[in-house]
Amino acid sequence: MSQHQVISFHYHLTDASGTTIDKSDAGEPLAFLSGSGQIIAGLESVLIGMNIGEKRKVEVEPSQAYGEKDLGKIITVKRSQLPEGDIKPGDMFRGHNDDVVTVTAVNGDSVVLDSNHPLAGQKLIFDVEIATKRAATASELEHGHAHGGDGHHH
Repeated sequence: MSQHQVISFHYHLTDASGTTIDKSDAGEPLAFLSGSGQIIAGLESVLIGMNIGEKRKVEVEPSQAYGEKDLGKIITVKRSQLPEGDIKPGDMFRGHNDDVVTVTAVNGDSVVLDSNHPLAGQKLIFDVEIATKRAATASELEHGHAHGGDGHHH
């Protein structure tokens, strides 16, 4: 295989307590171009070494996923600084730097916002199966992502 591969895989992602976070659509594997940063490093490094049809449980520590939770990215703002309407924990907004912030608490006129990735600080557990692997095309390398089997998709 070339240094860069297009790998498609089925996955079921859970947190450490076994709660499902995400999974590939029924029958549709997720495809990525290795080395492009499209998936977390801790998962990519394992998938690269697997063979077509191989299944494996992969545990990824926060340092190889979305990092540890940075307490400096958690701030409290006045309710008046946010859009009008009902605001509750779990709501998400686009911040000033185009960051996505999540409301974690509402205490009267104060709202706690967290701009960490929602999965920061969590160990992620993937059950994966490799569907296909192939060398990346020149076009995929140029564009920095995998293309579909029948040509270019954006």
